[in-house]
Amino acid sequence: MDYKTNSKYIEARNTLEEKLKPIFDQIVSDYRFSATVRYSRPYVSYIVLADMVRAGWRCIDEKNK
Repeated sequence: MDYKTNSKYIEARNTLEEKLKPIFDQIVSDYRFSATVRYSRPYVSYIVLADMVRAGWRCIDEKNK
């Protein structure tokens, strides 16, 4: 199942302003990748990531992604 059709992903994403949604998508993608590498499963708490984006999280160093 594509995570972008996951109801929790959609619910969390919809709590954000339009300008924050691309940032949310980036952190979700990065987090899912790292969780899969470390734990062989892409568990993500979407609402926590949405909270982090609202609090100001931004990727500041593209080369260290």
